[in-house]
Amino acid sequence: MTGLKEQRAGRWRNGPRPLRGDRGDGVAEIPQASCHLLLCKPHNPDPAGLEAAWSRCGGLGCGAHVTITDQKVALEFLKSNVQANLPPHIQPKAVVKELTWGQNLRSFLPAEFDLILGADIIYLEETFTDLLQTLEYLCSDHSVILLACRIRYERDNNFLAMLERQFTVSKVHYDPGKDVHIYKAQRKNQREDL
Repeated sequence: MTGLKEQRAGRWRNGPRPLRGDRGDGVAEIPQASCHLLLCKPHNPDPAGLEAAWSRCGGLGCGAHVTITDQKVALEFLKSNVQANLPPHIQPKAVVKELTWGQNLRSFLPAEFDLILGADIIYLEETFTDLLQTLEYLCSDHSVILLACRIRYERDNNFLAMLERQFTVSKVHYDPGKDVHIYKAQRKNQREDL
């Protein structure tokens, strides 16, 4: 566990990384952020605020609220990232909250979020069951999960296979230059399982 703390602390040595990436054309890039999960609500047709609302409302959409999570040890760094990267009028829509996968999930409402973003969170095999439990708890039937990751080891494919037991999973993008895959997952329709 000490190695993980040192690795996390090392990520911020060169300053905070951006939480948003406006390319100027109204489309958001999903940057590598310093959080476990980025959770968006309320229910709306464009939960991430990625369409025209991106330009008008500073990237979080006019009505979107975002919860950015990480383990307790990283929360102060995460709060400083939010303060450094979000305009002051948007900051009240972004909440930083502790989340350790599989633990104290009741501090969140079940099925509360429309969109869940995770970047490079599939790396410790011993956390896969807890991560899957967390995703199941946070998702409703209409929630969308987007996971950006590199497939480096067989364990990465093992997690995707675990995810496919409860969710419909599809690859929606591959960047060969960065060797990054983006997967979309949604809770399986119960009728599909019959």
